Amino acid sequence: MIRVANAPCSWGALEFEEAGEAVGWDRVLDEIAATGYAGTELGDWGFMPSEPRRLRDELDRRGLELLGAFVPAALWRADALDEAVHAALRAARLLADVSRDEPVIVLSDDNAAVPDRAARAGRVRPEDGLDDARWTRFAEGAGRVSWHVRRETGLRTVFHPHCGGYVEAAWEIEALMSRTAGDELGLCLDTGHVTFGGGDPMAVFERYAARVWHVHFKDCSPAIADRARAEGWDYLRAVREGVFCELGRGGVDFRRVLDALQLRGYERWIVVEQDVLPGMGAPALSAARNRSYLRQLGL
Repeated sequence: MIRVANAPCSWGALEFEEAGEAVGWDRVLDEIAATGYAGTELGDWGFMPSEPRRLRDELDRRGLELLGAFVPAALWRADALDEAVHAALRAARLLADVSRDEPVIVLSDDNAAVPDRAARAGRVRPEDGLDDARWTRFAEGAGRVSWHVRRETGLRTVFHPHCGGYVEAAWEIEALMSRTAGDELGLCLDTGHVTFGGGDPMAVFERYAARVWHVHFKDCSPAIADRARAEGWDYLRAVREGVFCELGRGGVDFRRVLDALQLRGYERWIVVEQDVLPGMGAPALSAARNRSYLRQLGL
């Protein structure tokens, strides 16, 4: 049975620095539970309590499960692997101690850290990407992170394609997947990032269905994405303008995606994400509307 979660990024707790004060973790957990979700991801390290017993108690008090942790890592850099392994293992050990489910490490690039990639989010060209040597380093690094996590905690790792990083466009997803083993590294299907990156979530799922071990439901506004491309916005400007809108208000066909997941027997989590920057909108109201939309789909 598919279960539905929400993530701290929907309350402005994002993986990159941005001006403004984000909502505290206790309010985020309260509002995730109050708006009808069954679980959450960890968010940035240090956002939620990192002492296992306390975190488990806080989740239990709200009837929530912990199902994953987002770990950014600049794996294209030669000196980044040790730091990536450390960050992934730190998060994985906490997940293993706290979760009663089968949580995953959600590995991603260090998104928005490379100015040229952040500037071209949503409209990258092949010449904006990695060369063969750096692709090899990136893929080997992702594999090493996954191997260490599996060996030391028993958890699996999925890679999250993400706009503003080096794994955004469809050919970049292919470049990473083709260089890694299917039993070694899974894929997080994020419908919004795939769409803003110029891809088709259904095509990505159909190609890599056996490796989709984690799913993020995020919508993408075609009108705002078009403006971002036409006016040359960078990644943060696009997010600030609301490119990742509420579910059902953008271009993602969630009915088709959900049908495909169910046909393939997917029985894990779907995590709602609606990236906001601190001070944008009313996260709890959006979370409630997103949950209502998914109930209309039968979730």
